[in-house]
Amino acid sequence: NGAGKSTLMKCLFGIYTRDGGTITMEGKPVTFSSPRDALDNGVAMVHQELNQVLRRSVMENMYLGRFPTTKIGMVDSRKMYNETKAIFDDLEIDVDPRAIIGTLSVSKRQMVEIAKAVSYNAKILVLDEPTSSLTEDEVEHLFRIMNRLTAKGVGIIYISHKMDEILRISDEVTIMRDGQWVATKAAKELTTDEIIRLMVNREMTNRFPPKNNKPGKVLLDVKNLSGMYEPTCHDVSFQLHEGEVLGVGGLVGAQRTELIESIFGLRALASGRLTIEGKEVRIGSPTDAMANHLALLTEDRKGTGLFPVLGVGENIYIASYKRIAKLLGYIDARECAALARKGIEDLNVKTPSARTPINSLSGGNQQKALLARWLLTEPEILLLDEPTRGIDVGAKYEIYKIINDLATQGKIIIVIS
Repeated sequence: NGAGKSTLMKCLFGIYTRDGGTITMEGKPVTFSSPRDALDNGVAMVHQELNQVLRRSVMENMYLGRFPTTKIGMVDSRKMYNETKAIFDDLEIDVDPRAIIGTLSVSKRQMVEIAKAVSYNAKILVLDEPTSSLTEDEVEHLFRIMNRLTAKGVGIIYISHKMDEILRISDEVTIMRDGQWVATKAAKELTTDEIIRLMVNREMTNRFPPKNNKPGKVLLDVKNLSGMYEPTCHDVSFQLHEGEVLGVGGLVGAQRTELIESIFGLRALASGRLTIEGKEVRIGSPTDAMANHLALLTEDRKGTGLFPVLGVGENIYIASYKRIAKLLGYIDARECAALARKGIEDLNVKTPSARTPINSLSGGNQQKALLARWLLTEPEILLLDEPTRGIDVGAKYEIYKIINDLATQGKIIIVIS
């Protein structure tokens, strides 16, 4: 994370202006002044963070900036629907073009973005962490699409932290570290261990830290939990012991996220009971959840995690204001700075300073800042929804170690993956 992969691609795509060097396409030097310019010249990009107009339909998002029009200049909705449907049918994507895109799962929204990029008939397609929120079946589906495109002569730049995908789909691999080019080699000459060594500049013989937690007494008891509004979970029961990590798996649509959001008070309950340390609790809101020492790291860090206009430090201590509020509610700036410094150091967040806008960090460092935010609230029960999405192998190890350390301290953790 923070190696400069996305930044490099944004220079190609016309989002950033490069300070030096050349980009040559089909033998000619090119400089794109904007993403529109890049698209018009055959370069399309699917970004790591989805940038969609959530209250508009899928087909409107597909055709933003290029709406088909009738002879009198009106938007031709029928043509837009038919063309979107044809693209989805060709790519075997099961999404209604008229659906409001904000109602779709993150994985389906990701597939829509991939379809949108393909629809430009680009010569070069950049995919930045395209599988970070996809299931295995959807990953296979994406690879089939990629194979069809490369067979037609499309060049694909594929950014990922998933080594098995890199080795399987790539012809050659370029590794970057700290903004610098490290190596470019044929994929068949590389192994996963060699790529990781080049990425992190050290040997990583173990990708998971040793587990030394010992579960104790029952701390959380969930009985017959059902949400009120569909889609939701139905009649879910489980117990969690102090010092225990519970993994929750399932395909897209299995309502994993809905389950922990119901526990955290983000979704209304139709029935069920929550007991913490033998005492039944009623959690009707995230405020209630935090009062009962729960914390929730959401799956969609951009949509429901970050305050993108604020700095890294503010994003870290924003859930801890009650701890640092003084008489009459005044906030002590020095304590804020200390909390920000602690969060950055504890999670090894790579940032120029605590005041750096958080939306300028890489996705993995944004994720570590959000985890630092919740750890500062000193939770007893930590709910983590896809905590390592878009995070490199070294940072994953750090997060796994934090999870293990919390479990060793007697905390309980639910991990969705």
